[in-house]
This record gives sequence, C-alpha cells and structure tokens, in this order.
Amino acid sequence: QVQLEESGGRWVQAGDSLRLSCAASERTFRRRAMGWFRQAPGKEREFVAVIWWSGGNTYYADSVKGRFTISRDSAKNTIDLQMDDLKLEDTAAYYCAAGATVILSQVRNPGAYNYWGQGTQVTVSS
Repeated sequence: QVQLEESGGRWVQAGDSLRLSCAASERTFRRRAMGWFRQAPGKEREFVAVIWWSGGNTYYADSVKGRFTISRDSAKNTIDLQMDDLKLEDTAAYYCAAGATVILSQVRNPGAYNYWGQGTQVTVSS
C-alpha cells in the first residue's frame, strides 16, 4: 500500500511564505497526477492544486492561483507546494493525494484520488 507523507506545515503570519512537501513511499506506483487539498475545521475538503506526473502540467484553485505553486521532483519521488503571500483563509490541514486515473474534469473531486496522506497543519495568523 502506497503511503504519502506530508511535511512542512507550521504556524506563520499573514504575508509569509511556506513550502509543503509530500513524499511517496513507493516509486513505481501508478499515478496520473498528484495534488494538494485542504480542509479547515467545519468545512469540506477542497481542492488546491494538481500536477500531472508525466508532463508536469498544473492546475490551481482560483483562490490560490498566483500565490501557490505546485511542483514535482521525479528523482526524489516528491511533490511540493510553495505558498506565498499566505492569508488567514489559507489556514487548514493540507493533504497530499495521488490519483491513478484522475482526469482534468475530476481534479476537484477528492473521490478521484486513490491515495492520501495524513495531513499537515498550516495556521496563518495576523
């Protein structure tokens, strides 16, 4: 069973930058795309960004476009999420996900992803 492990979450102030990482336990598992979701208390899990493992195309939620950047490192078997100009509303648990068959029309749907990490907390304060 593939395991995804996130790291990098912490408390920051509004306007700060933060970089999250996600490492996969296996190198050869089937994945079409990997992405990030987040979930704030009392809210549903929401899509943040996705990157296609082959090709590197990316797609972002409107709320983070221009501030967040998703990237992958095939050699390290990791994806990162660079978060700049953090806002109070970015406070959430951030989850890494991998999908074997996810397509563009499905990227916002958590059900389209096969593997999930345990999450890392990002707290933004004023």
